Amino acid sequence: MLRSLAAASLAVLVSLMPCAAIAKPSYTGLFDVAARRAQLQTPAFSAAKQACLAVPTDPKWQSLPVISGLDPTEGYGTDRSANEFNWAVMVLTGRSLAGDGAATAALKNLLLKWSAAKAFDQTAEVHDAYYALKRVMLPTVVAYTVLRPALSADQDKQLRNWIDPLVRRVDQLFDGDVDVNNHRDLADSVLMLWGSVIGDKALYDKGLYRFSAVLASARPDGSLPLETRRGARALWYTRQALTSMVVMAEVARGQGDGLYDKSVNGVSVWTAFDYLLEGISNPILVYAYAAQNYIPGPQDDYRKTDFGFLEKRSNGRNYLASLQAVVAHPPAGLTGERLSDLFDRYAAAKGPLIDEFVGGNASCFWGGEK
Repeated sequence: MLRSLAAASLAVLVSLMPCAAIAKPSYTGLFDVAARRAQLQTPAFSAAKQACLAVPTDPKWQSLPVISGLDPTEGYGTDRSANEFNWAVMVLTGRSLAGDGAATAALKNLLLKWSAAKAFDQTAEVHDAYYALKRVMLPTVVAYTVLRPALSADQDKQLRNWIDPLVRRVDQLFDGDVDVNNHRDLADSVLMLWGSVIGDKALYDKGLYRFSAVLASARPDGSLPLETRRGARALWYTRQALTSMVVMAEVARGQGDGLYDKSVNGVSVWTAFDYLLEGISNPILVYAYAAQNYIPGPQDDYRKTDFGFLEKRSNGRNYLASLQAVVAHPPAGLTGERLSDLFDRYAAAKGPLIDEFVGGNASCFWGGEK
């Protein structure tokens, strides 16, 4: 039922989508790498530079065994075998952006080694393995954009020839809700990012379409039906979908497409953020939707809302990392104030804010002059 309603809503989206200004972007990728690198060398951005360099490198990263493919998992969850590779890539990318020459060399060596070995090429063609692949490719593409000036023509070609088919592979449909929920949002954020980097408008437009599709599927209160039905993790998955929307909006910013300002049927990304904020303040508002208890995760009681996304994870990741991009250009009015307050209360002091769903070290990419 939800999928058929979504399909009906999406029929009008092509006419609503902004035109991709891919020919003359102000920057390509997740953020303006050259401008950010220059900013980080100025005294005004010393705190952001510190965030880039906050996590030390680990020599063992150079000897990580190459992962030939990601596998399906039994029950709830996803293959975590690439977590250490992901962490290494995200840490080294931030350090490289801040001017750490040793980190740049280490990142180059790591990616060239894994690309030469065709890492992840044997990933199983099932939705949960592909979900893990998306989580790898987003920070890998960001790493490539940061590393690109340090690559020779042959090295650049090698990395592109490795990344391109892996990114295109996640454009897979599995004929289920994963084709339209946060799994698809993540996929299209990766496709859009890579499309902007290589100038592929068809890939880039997938992000424009998905952003509009999410808004078209939302209820008037900003709740996302496919995420809020997830029981105790209704807000958890709402936040995850919004993270992918932030990635799409930041990529679109470089192409001159204002997705943050986009509205479909009166719903914008800020309406969805308002719903998240209301749910955090008063979780009883979520129960009517969460009671569907569809694949709820480890907690069966939908009334025991999982607020784990408000805390820094034991592995160093922070699920509120996307707020760093949001507070860099907050919306006017009460929504902007509330999002800034959420950031200050639950994220600002827990940096650096690193998460593969937002492409890496968000404190490094978007941190301000504080």
